[in-house]
Amino acid sequence: MSDQITDIFAISGYGLKAQDQRMKVIAENVANADTTASSPGQKPYQRRLVTFKNVFDKALGAYKVQVSGIRTDNTGFNKKYDPSNPAADAQGYIQMPNVNPLVEQIDMGEASRSYQANLDVITASRSMILKTIGLLQ
Repeated sequence: MSDQITDIFAISGYGLKAQDQRMKVIAENVANADTTASSPGQKPYQRRLVTFKNVFDKALGAYKVQVSGIRTDNTGFNKKYDPSNPAADAQGYIQMPNVNPLVEQIDMGEASRSYQANLDVITASRSMILKTIGLLQ
């Protein structure tokens, strides 16, 4: 029984780690939502996305989630008229990051719920262990 509980903690721990990484990348996206290029021809901040993969862990006998990578979002940049900006083109437009704060907020909510679900599994498993120990005394 103790190996199964340890496995539950390990699997949930991988989930926590993956969602933590995702939340960090989302926070970086939000922080750079208005970061433009410093000169014409350069690109502004480009949104980043975390990708996951399932990995079978032979020792656990179960699949665990891992971050497979962090990639850039290749959706186009928006343009904004700002002729006073040093990165403005000849027509006075600058490229804005492809970060949509509403999308980031939704992604953060999803990551937060997944993180909390993994914490709930650990809390429930810990509670079961403590109740079992109480019954044995």
